[in-house]
Amino acid sequence: MTGLGGSGAAAPGDYVYFKSVVPLHKISIGSKLWRYYDFGPKAVQPLICIPGIAGTADVYYKQIMSLSMKGYRVISIDVPQVWNHHEWIHSFEKFLDSMNIHHVHIYGASLGGFLAQIFAQQRPRRVKSLVLSNTFLETHKFAAAMPWSPVLNWTPSFLLKRYLLTGIQDGPHEPFIADSVDFVVGQVETLSREDLSSRLMLNVNVASVGPLSLPDCFITIMDTNDYSAVPQQLKDQVNERYPSARRAVLRTGGDFPFLSRPDEVTLYLQLHMRRVGVEPRPDLVQGFTCGGSSGSSNDHKDGNSFDDRPRDDGDRSSGGDDREVEPSVSGSHDSDEPIPTSILLANTVLGTDNSVHHVSLLCS
Repeated sequence: MTGLGGSGAAAPGDYVYFKSVVPLHKISIGSKLWRYYDFGPKAVQPLICIPGIAGTADVYYKQIMSLSMKGYRVISIDVPQVWNHHEWIHSFEKFLDSMNIHHVHIYGASLGGFLAQIFAQQRPRRVKSLVLSNTFLETHKFAAAMPWSPVLNWTPSFLLKRYLLTGIQDGPHEPFIADSVDFVVGQVETLSREDLSSRLMLNVNVASVGPLSLPDCFITIMDTNDYSAVPQQLKDQVNERYPSARRAVLRTGGDFPFLSRPDEVTLYLQLHMRRVGVEPRPDLVQGFTCGGSSGSSNDHKDGNSFDDRPRDDGDRSSGGDDREVEPSVSGSHDSDEPIPTSILLANTVLGTDNSVHHVSLLCS
């Protein structure tokens, strides 16, 4: 991957701050280069975020900041250059082994959700729960739509980027969705030809997700209701496969709700982690405010601090303006009533709202 890139627009202010305080890690395992962020108390079972074809580890920066501040450990990865699903499974397992991580919770969007399911199917003892967003169960439709996939390895980078970006809806967007698209387009510009071709190969290699040993109650399905590059038919198949999974419906958000609706996505991730039994450790995290000021910390060894400012020498830039977006009304699996907005978000973080305490219960 290239170290620099972007769409030419100014990077969001919170992303600039994130890059100044959260270190980017790079590690070679065999022939694979892994690029990832790892932030939050190491004593907590991690939530691993896997992006889609156009995403990088950076696209989850808002969740890394918010959840780590609450006492969760978040690892966001770039999918390395692997060329088939078998190679992905073995490479990801070696990555976890190198980190001395035995059990994980995975949040995957689009291709990332498919890869998460494939790994959970083949390595059931390691995956404790899943959050799936705008994803699919099989790749046949994508393979049929790309008859030229045999020549992917020889396709120039600019053609691969053009093809990839055609899947992102063009035209007028709500400002927060437009900003998320700008950010991701900037991230695509940082990807090498090998990065792009390997991800597209993962998306078109014919495969399907088999039955999972993971109970449905340890799965949350978080989809947007407005638009995504994944056809609705494929998203419906995911819902049919996991009928007892929790539903977290976002009325809007497009392909990248983790950027366009970060407060809602972070809330649902937090509720999911509590429901599957992962307790945060805020006592191991040094707090900070939006302005960058920090509080006290009881432990600097087991948690990361937003006051520690390691810098990455391979920075990425991206487009879009920094906006504070109030969460929209969303539906839940347990009730026909919509989840309240920012008041519930604040109460949930403080642990003062009894209406959401049921989500902390484990599957019976």
